[in-house]
Amino acid sequence: MTKSNTTKTIHVSGMTCVNCAKGIEKHLTNKGVEHVSVDFSNATAQFSENNEHTIDYVIDEINSIGFKAQNKKLENDNSIEKLFSICLFFTIPLFLHMFLNVNHFLRNPLIQLALCLPVYFIGCYHFGRSALGSLKIKTPNMDVLIMIGSSAAFFYSIVGMLLFWQTPEIHTYLFFETTATIITLVLLGNLLEHKSVIKTTSAIKELNEIQNLKAKKETSSGDIREISFNDIQLNDILLVNSGDKVPTDGNIINGEGYFNESMITGESKSVYKTINEKVIGGTILVDGNIKIKAEKIGKKTVLSTIIKLVKNAQSNKPNIQRIGDKVSSFFVPFVILFSILTFLGNFLIFDIPITDSILRAIAVLVISCPCAMGLATPTAVMVGLGRAAKLGILIKGGATLEEFAKVNTVVFDKTGTLTSGKFKINKLVCDEDIKQEVVNIIYNLEIHSSHPIAKSIVKHFKTDAQLLEIENIKEFKGQGIKGKWMGNNYKLGSSSFVNYSEKNYQLFLQKEDRIIAKINCNDELKEEVASTIKSLKSDNFSTVLLSGDKTENCQSIADKIGIETIHSEQLPIDKLKQIEHLNSNSKTAMVGDGINDAPALAKADIGISVGGSTQIAMDTAQIVLLNKTNLKQLHQAYRISKHTLLTIKQNLFWAFSYNLIAIPIAAIGLLNPMWGALFMAFSDIIVIGNSLRLKRKSIF
Repeated sequence: MTKSNTTKTIHVSGMTCVNCAKGIEKHLTNKGVEHVSVDFSNATAQFSENNEHTIDYVIDEINSIGFKAQNKKLENDNSIEKLFSICLFFTIPLFLHMFLNVNHFLRNPLIQLALCLPVYFIGCYHFGRSALGSLKIKTPNMDVLIMIGSSAAFFYSIVGMLLFWQTPEIHTYLFFETTATIITLVLLGNLLEHKSVIKTTSAIKELNEIQNLKAKKETSSGDIREISFNDIQLNDILLVNSGDKVPTDGNIINGEGYFNESMITGESKSVYKTINEKVIGGTILVDGNIKIKAEKIGKKTVLSTIIKLVKNAQSNKPNIQRIGDKVSSFFVPFVILFSILTFLGNFLIFDIPITDSILRAIAVLVISCPCAMGLATPTAVMVGLGRAAKLGILIKGGATLEEFAKVNTVVFDKTGTLTSGKFKINKLVCDEDIKQEVVNIIYNLEIHSSHPIAKSIVKHFKTDAQLLEIENIKEFKGQGIKGKWMGNNYKLGSSSFVNYSEKNYQLFLQKEDRIIAKINCNDELKEEVASTIKSLKSDNFSTVLLSGDKTENCQSIADKIGIETIHSEQLPIDKLKQIEHLNSNSKTAMVGDGINDAPALAKADIGISVGGSTQIAMDTAQIVLLNKTNLKQLHQAYRISKHTLLTIKQNLFWAFSYNLIAIPIAAIGLLNPMWGALFMAFSDIIVIGNSLRLKRKSIF
């Protein structure tokens, strides 16, 4: 039977560290499941489902190794909070006994055992299942360290209680409070980590909440009734009043208004729209009243596409994460070995009493934290991607963030990228007696092109032109378009396309082998282009203009905005070669918007497509700037990428330094297990806290 692959996402609970995620990933891969990616921060697992490896099969496999997998996310999961509260209730009196009179009832070994048992059982339930599952698949995780450490203290106390019952020495062998405190503090760390990670993933939650709205639907009888976003159907007529969110993507069929599209574009300035203009679901009608016809619904809306891109991007790992992943993979076995050597070295070589030697070995186990290394990258990436998404910048993955931070050359297309793409026809030169024919031919050729100039010409001639049945239409990317009507061959395009030399016009219409019309167009610069180029230069970027337009037009634009290098009159194949050449000398980003830019976008180290781009350009690019009128998002995307990479490096430095310093300190007896558990718990919080700092850090 043929395999039919589809990407599925399921939710996984019970993961307490990044090694848990790596273990699940390894187990599923060994079982033959394809394209497995388990994200500890999001508590999700992605994989390719087929006839053999169904979603139920994968859920069963994950459950078999001690975790809980399910189709739907468990909302408001407070199980860790409950377990921590129970453990804290028993641990506080157990811990306080050390400060009480020797005859106090809390000093009784049986009472201490009774207080410790519920905590130890919870530890075995919460950490033990995960630890056993990780050992089963030969990828030991942090829970193995927690269980060995707490169990060593627990059973050592049991043995001491049995051997020295009713003797004064018994209290030197009782470490029930150590067992309970280790488990309680690690649960506290898990709880704080869980709450902190939720904050790093808030971008998706906030985007989802935008869609959580009611729409006013006009029925066929003229009545108005409220429906939810999920109930909106294609071609529904929806009413939107001042202050309302636009319920879905659609076309205005009545009314006008000013729209706040900052959710999509990052631009707070309101945009005026009227009949026959498109509106985007989730944007806000600031002032006005409109009726729209629903054109895109559900998962096909712009906002749903953004949510999907952000979710997928979070599972795309940057190369720098490999450092943390590689260390984490052998970290637990190393710590266990080092803990054994700590005990043997202290007891056999340095003649440290057995009790202190065991405590030092336990301290080594509980102070060690591979989790901080695993969290260093994904938490920073999630915050960076979320901040970018709020500004209307879609970055397709952590690897893109890392690569863009290293770019030092930015290449720009001209039309539709640096300029608005809204052309005005300044001049049409042709014989008066054939003007209608010229207008008709130009209009009917250009309606088959997606080039910005073509769109503007179609809009310009729409009211004057008549529809013709032109045959054999064929477009040549970056050059022009041709077709046949009434037995005559027509070509419309650049001077090179029609083989005619003329500097003062951009387009020429050729009938057979004769030029019958010349067109001169003007295109205006987008907002803040010059300031964006200046900002990029302040960050030591080289800037290049790569365009199919004439040299004099490119030079004029470059002089206005300060671009250094110009490559004009470039065909798509020429653009590709230029990008290949630039790639060989530096890290290069290409910014474009049209079909003719797609090959160059794909070839560059980073492809960046601007708002209003063709679908192929958006699909090819790794970064999409949704604001089509302003280019400042380009510099914002770079600064977010740069500071995200810096945050990752800071997190990794802390995680490595913490373990390099903390483990030896514990080994020589300067840190008892309880303090070790506390420091281990908070090492993760420091890493997550540093990542969250990126949310509001001033970086522009």
